[in-house]
Amino acid sequence: MIRRVIKIDEEKCNGCGLCASACHEGAIGMINGKAKLLRDDYCDGLGDCLPSCITGAITFEEREAAPYDEEAVKIKMERRKMEQETIEVNKNEKMPFGCPGSQSRVINHNKIVAKSDTSTNEVISQLNQWPVQIKLVPPNAPYFNNANLLIAADCTAYSYGDFHNKFIKNRITLIGCPKLDEGDYSEKLTTILKMNEIKSLTVVRMEVPCCGGIVNAVKNALKASEKLIPWQIVTISTNGEILE
Repeated sequence: MIRRVIKIDEEKCNGCGLCASACHEGAIGMINGKAKLLRDDYCDGLGDCLPSCITGAITFEEREAAPYDEEAVKIKMERRKMEQETIEVNKNEKMPFGCPGSQSRVINHNKIVAKSDTSTNEVISQLNQWPVQIKLVPPNAPYFNNANLLIAADCTAYSYGDFHNKFIKNRITLIGCPKLDEGDYSEKLTTILKMNEIKSLTVVRMEVPCCGGIVNAVKNALKASEKLIPWQIVTISTNGEILE
């Protein structure tokens, strides 16, 4: 059948791979350092990959192509999702892709205090673990067990001046932005709650409407985990005040 699919100009392609990441259907792959349309039937012709191409190598063309196979794409996406979950929860916490700095570790503040110059009244961070991004943290990290968990919108730490002492201290901290991060946090948070014994949960959000996404994700995770965990919501105003 004749239909619209993408066309990739290899001469213009710089091999950055952004289009392959942007293609949710998995129609684009990297071969020999160049982007390739791997399967016509995975390309829906909507062009989500176009904005990611900074060299203008991707355009549309009308040509003979296999029909878009939505069912096959769903199966592929589900398989990719399962593979990613396996990477996140593997016991060795090894990440074959992404930043090596994403590996989990506990932060010992006693050593940091000992090294600091107390005469300068230096403020010591209260962060107890790494990483802190919801998308990056391994659900089976040992510091989750028996933890008081803080889930915060990332803007809150900048808005509230004493955020470390008021909220991070003695808690395991997870941050995210429901407006800017792709996807929903519900599934990841559900996995964390199911795999660990969480003692309490505090949600800190901004007063802006988009922060409601992080609250909804926590509510969904609590419900899906089927656990009774004490929790509270704290709202910070844009001028740095605690509203509730």
